[in-house]
Amino acid sequence: MIQAVGLDVVELDRIRGVLTRHEARFLARHFTPDEVAYCHAQRDPVPSLAARFAAKEAFQKTWPEAHGWRDVRVVREDGAPHLAFARTLAQALSEAGLVAHLSLSHSRDHAAAVVILERRGA
Repeated sequence: MIQAVGLDVVELDRIRGVLTRHEARFLARHFTPDEVAYCHAQRDPVPSLAARFAAKEAFQKTWPEAHGWRDVRVVREDGAPHLAFARTLAQALSEAGLVAHLSLSHSRDHAAAVVILERRGA
């Protein structure tokens, strides 16, 4: 059963501007080293960074408590992006019987993410 849906849209120019002004600080604060490495391996890292930023925001919209930016990360398994979580957040999701589903998209100007929290076994 669906428990929550979160959606976020990010303008790519916003991310480009932040990277121009504060790249090292922005990347270190918001992304894990693996996320940064994946994005920098792309021809243009900005759409991938923006989509990951949107995913973190979309998850926060589904979750009742604040958490750190790096407590939620986007990983690629079998070619598809998935959310992974810091231990305490993963434990809270598991105890609540919740599974997070992620969809990412980007265009020339925007990146978007949708997160659906599903309660399993209910």
